[in-house]
Amino acid sequence: MSEIPHLLVHEHADNVGVVVVEGLTKGTDMLCCVTHDNSTFRLTAGADVPIGHKIALKDLKEGDTAIKYGEDIGKIIADIPKGDHVHTHNCKTKRW
Repeated sequence: MSEIPHLLVHEHADNVGVVVVEGLTKGTDMLCCVTHDNSTFRLTAGADVPIGHKIALKDLKEGDTAIKYGEDIGKIIADIPKGDHVHTHNCKTKRW
């Protein structure tokens, strides 16, 4: 892989990935890498997203479960289009 990935996804079943570059801007054609098998795919960023934050890999609807690392990490509380920012404004932990 000669290009540096913008987004890391841990498992093929994940529906969110993590931004791993500074200054990701809306409209960026992201290289996304699935760390489980080092496969790649492309996705367009639907928003400016800070490093370490999540992006939806598919359209997520209110009530869906956010999956990262192959694990349930929270409940989607507002619809999120594919490529958009996933954070506390639209995803809440189920822990409390």
